Amino acid sequence: MRLSRSLYSQSEDTTSTSVFILNYAQCNGCPLCWHALTIVGELTMKFVHAFYLVNVHMDTKTDPSIVRNVTRRPQETRFLRGPQSRFREFALAWRVLKEMIHGFRRLHFVGPCVTIFGSARFREDHPYYQKTVEVAAAVSKAGFTVMTGGGPGLMEAANRGAKQAGGHSIGCNIVLPMEQEPNPYLDTFVDFQYFFVRKLMLAKYSYAFVAVPGGFGTFDELFEVATLVQTKKMEEYPLILVGKDYWQPMIEYIREVMLGQGTISPVDVDRFVLTDDPQEVAEIIRHAAINKFGLKEGAWKPKWWLGERRPWNI
Repeated sequence: MRLSRSLYSQSEDTTSTSVFILNYAQCNGCPLCWHALTIVGELTMKFVHAFYLVNVHMDTKTDPSIVRNVTRRPQETRFLRGPQSRFREFALAWRVLKEMIHGFRRLHFVGPCVTIFGSARFREDHPYYQKTVEVAAAVSKAGFTVMTGGGPGLMEAANRGAKQAGGHSIGCNIVLPMEQEPNPYLDTFVDFQYFFVRKLMLAKYSYAFVAVPGGFGTFDELFEVATLVQTKKMEEYPLILVGKDYWQPMIEYIREVMLGQGTISPVDVDRFVLTDDPQEVAEIIRHAAINKFGLKEGAWKPKWWLGERRPWNI
């Protein structure tokens, strides 16, 4: 049964900071500081909004189409056009901060996770779908929360496997123009506007990363984690590739071309584990988490006086 969207979705009011921050303040540090930050942020955003409307109104005297372009262009697209006004860039930074705090608050008590990357395009009748269900079930039985991008396809298969095995299932959903909806096998999910914030959440809480077959998004997520491990910005968590027939050509390219040309080191190739055995996946993850990273059984307890709570009853 899917929980109500209202419990976990981001506030739809993108112009007000007070509604959001007052709900998720007191996360860390002094509550009075958070409330002061809220007031300052609200006043600043009102000033930015007023300044923005004045400028648009002045511009539309000569070109009325500006209003249509501004209202239809996604925030991310505007941001990536290059330098913007200082006020607009501050407003974007504030929205990103809100989204990060939202993610931290919702995911703080989900427990040790394993993130599974995979395509949204494979359907239930595809062999990769069933394989992903089996892998996620084995990971869940090993004691880990399964985290995915929260969408359809193999993300749905991973969340489904976790639920069927009696484990916990998390989704970090991205808001897209085609309205990607969270799949029905989630205990909780968080909606994100920004891809980079979503990828941060997918990496922050996990002790291992499993990639099942996927496209550009899967490759992006997988190689970002590989880069963080390579540059020692992240611990050497297991990087497991499930689907030998799909991933073997990529591994051969990495070994023969990239390693052959000296753009990477042998250890960078050896970090990838290629397997189709769900039990082997679970054993590799559990062994690394306990013996290499010191993971112990138990859970952090929410503090009621900070307004904290678990996303499910344990």
